[in-house]
Amino acid sequence: MGIIKISDDLHDDIRKSCHVMSRSINAQAEFWMKMGRLAELNPSLTFSELIANELASANAETPLKAVK
Repeated sequence: MGIIKISDDLHDDIRKSCHVMSRSINAQAEFWMKMGRLAELNPSLTFSELIANELASANAETPLKAVK
């Protein structure tokens, strides 16, 4: 784990978004970094496709249980 420096404007954007997405500031920043990395590695995929791939990968490791 390390410390990164970001602009005040980006920090403000993360803080605003984290409330909407019900994530901590750190979790929101990590999500954006992860999605940005995936977008760079998979430029032909849409955001929805990236999310679907991540969900499929997570389900393969630990299948979701149906909520009754």
